Parts: sequence; C-alpha cells; structure tokens
Amino acid sequence: MAAKMRAAVFVEKNRIVLDDKPIPDIGPNDALIRITTTTICGTDVHILKGEYPVEKGLTIGHEPVGVIEKLGSAVEGYSEGQRVIAGAITPSGHSYASLDGCHSQCGAGTPHGWKAMGGWRFGNTIDGCQAEYVRVPDAMANLAPVPDGLTDEQVLMCPDIMSTGFSGAERGGVRIGDVVAVFAQGPIGLCATAGARLSGATTIIGVETVPERAAVARRMGADHLVDFRKTDPVEEILRLTEGRGVDVAIEALGTPGTFEACLRVLRPGGTLSSLGVYSSDLTLPLQPFAAGLGDHRIVSTLCPGGKERMRRLMNVVASGRLDLEPLVTHRYRLDDIEAAYELFANQRDGVLKVAITP
Repeated sequence: MAAKMRAAVFVEKNRIVLDDKPIPDIGPNDALIRITTTTICGTDVHILKGEYPVEKGLTIGHEPVGVIEKLGSAVEGYSEGQRVIAGAITPSGHSYASLDGCHSQCGAGTPHGWKAMGGWRFGNTIDGCQAEYVRVPDAMANLAPVPDGLTDEQVLMCPDIMSTGFSGAERGGVRIGDVVAVFAQGPIGLCATAGARLSGATTIIGVETVPERAAVARRMGADHLVDFRKTDPVEEILRLTEGRGVDVAIEALGTPGTFEACLRVLRPGGTLSSLGVYSSDLTLPLQPFAAGLGDHRIVSTLCPGGKERMRRLMNVVASGRLDLEPLVTHRYRLDDIEAAYELFANQRDGVLKVAITP
C-alpha cells in the first residue's frame, strides 16, 4: 500500500478539507519535495468559492518552500536534503512558449507549444502544495536553491505574491520618475507597490481602506494612500496629479470597478497593468479610453515562474532591499488548514498572508 500524506483537497464549492492522499510518485524529470512552509493565496479562495474551476479531489496550493526528498533519475545539479523553492508557475523549460520567455503560457504537449495559463500547474491541473509532499514537474527548470541564512518565511512570498506583484510594475514599464497608482493593497498590491518603488517610481499612490494594510503600504513605498470609502479614488488621484493622471495604474484586486478606475486615472499614453483574476466581463468606458485613440497600453500578467525568476527574487530578499516578512500575519499547522481558510477567505483579524507548516 502506498504511503499516505495529509493534503488540503478541493471537494466541492465552499469545501476544501484536509484528507489523506498517497505520497506522489515522481518521473525521471521530477522531484519530490517535503513541504516545510506554504501559504494560502487569493486564487485558492476563488477556487474555494467555485469562481475558478478545478477537478474535485485536487490538492490545492501553489507556493512551496521545502526540502528535496527524492530526485528523478534524469535530474542533475541538485541533491536530496537541499532547501529549495519552486515558483507557482512551473514551465517545462522546453516548449515554444518557454523558450520565448512566456513561461506562464507554456504549452508543453500541444503541437504549437502555447497554452493560456499552461504554466500554472500546481493546484490547477496537478496536485499542489498545501500538503506534506508535492511533486515538482520539470525540476531542473523550476527548483531554486534557497540561499544560506534565509528563513522559510523570508522566501515564502517569492513563488507567487512577490513575483506577481513585481510583474505588475515590470509589465507596466515603470520607469525612474514615474507616478504610479496601485489599486488594492492586499498581498499582491503591496508587492506591486514595492516593485514600483524598486523600479524607480517617485510617486506611488495606493488605494486601500483597511488601516493595517495602508500602514504596510507606506512601509512598502506608498507616498499617498486613498481610502475609497471616504473619497472617490479617481477624483483624488486626478487631484494629486493636478489632472495629469498617472503613468502606470496597477489593478491588483480583480473587479470590473477597479479595472475601470485604473483606466480613468491614466494619462494619455499611460499603461494599465492588470494583475487581477476576474470572474465577470470587463468593459472599456468610452471617454477615458479616448474612443480608442489615447495611445493607452493594457497589459495582463500571470505570475512569472521558473528557477531564474525565483533566484532573482531571493536575491532581492537576501540583499535587504525589501523585507516581506511583515506580510505573514498568521501561522497555522497543516492540521488546522481548514480554520486558516476560514480566516483568510473572510479577511478577519487583519490577515495578509498565512504561513502553513506541517
């Protein structure tokens, strides 16, 4: 009989439960990782609520920090017992999309090598990381050794939240001297704020109503905070920019309203950088879109992955230029993950991110 492990499993809408599953088998190109720390993501909550479909019985989670338990026969350059992370996005490393730098859209196995969101496998198309063990596919493209001296919690944001948030600034083309608005200062928005600062933005406007999140946003680099419950954020951002608008607006919530607000605060020729996961149609209002003639750019991003991305993000942490440990506000054991979901899904007690340990 196969050895068993504990895992957080999607059962049906509004039900993710802790259950026993077999420890995964691995193929020649894979690695088996013993999870030492993981976390819950807003996307997992979309899955829990039935807003993003996955197969029943799937292990959820896509943010692994752990130790190599076993290596596939073809995997070179790593050793069992080594501390590693893998990105939420696990590209094959050899598809046409991967070789074009579009790891998130990796279509390995398709005739043309492209697949929308194809690089997102953990907790989406294969078993994920909210478990005692996880199989990492294409290990040589995805395993990044954790530098000595860094704790699990220091690198816990790298697989997804940090990579996604930073990409909002990167894909938005933030330049030195830019004015940037970041709508929503949840974990991804906070990392987008930090990424904008590291990219050279000199005025960053955060939109948020939760005081604890606004306080963290200031630590991450926000110069102004706009409370959308007290004032119209579009009017306030235009006032702060003397009617000019911002160079880059980053949407980090995933609602049609915030998407539209981002467009309304853009200067002509500005960029709307969308990080949200949307569950309904989006519309483009005619006037701020300048009838399609405003030279705007609208870009979307799925968390960049692969081991080189992880190495770079861990370098940022190791350098001391950014400390994301304050984002970990609560800690739970894997045995209590159902309670962790209840807390996180309902955004209680000032929660930002939850560290889950075995």
